[in-house]
Amino acid sequence: MKTKLFTIIVCILALLLSTASPALATSDTDATSVVVDAVLARPVSFALTLIGAVVFVVSLPVAAPSGSVGKAAQTLVVTPAKDTFTRPLGDFEGFLDY
Repeated sequence: MKTKLFTIIVCILALLLSTASPALATSDTDATSVVVDAVLARPVSFALTLIGAVVFVVSLPVAAPSGSVGKAAQTLVVTPAKDTFTRPLGDFEGFLDY
């Protein structure tokens, strides 16, 4: 029971922290794009990161012998994670470019 509660708390904190804007964000974004980003885009990107991590683990037996582990990790985990955690809030310039 404690493990389930801990997992839920970590997931909630991750979602809350993913909506924090970086200190160097530009102020030329409008309020609508910030709200849409915080409410819709960040949770979708976070879900894609989690799904990509699962797919990456499943694809390891195929990716390892072919030498494409780095490319698979970049495509399935790193790119969605960067989109979730490092993209400025309200900036849709490179959103889902993968």
